[in-house]
Amino acid sequence: MSLSRDDVAKIALLGRLSLTAEELDRLTLQLGAIVGYVEQLGELDVSGVEPMAHAVPTSDVFRPDEPAPSFPRETMLANSPHSDGEFYLVPAVLGQ
Repeated sequence: MSLSRDDVAKIALLGRLSLTAEELDRLTLQLGAIVGYVEQLGELDVSGVEPMAHAVPTSDVFRPDEPAPSFPRETMLANSPHSDGEFYLVPAVLGQ
């Protein structure tokens, strides 16, 4: 699969990137090369390879998440410009 200039322009639009014609041409070549390398990976025989999430074994090294004594809520909300006594109040950013 090769990427066309229109494909890269669409990707740039989705990524909110403003590219010049020269940048678009260069990026088309570069992304095409990356896609070519990924296609090479598809040619490998991985029938005997077990799927994994990490290349090396991992384990949880963190302590259990347990509540611990902390500052009183009133102290933490004292410098907040807006609170309801229990939480910080902030303007909505995703609409109503």
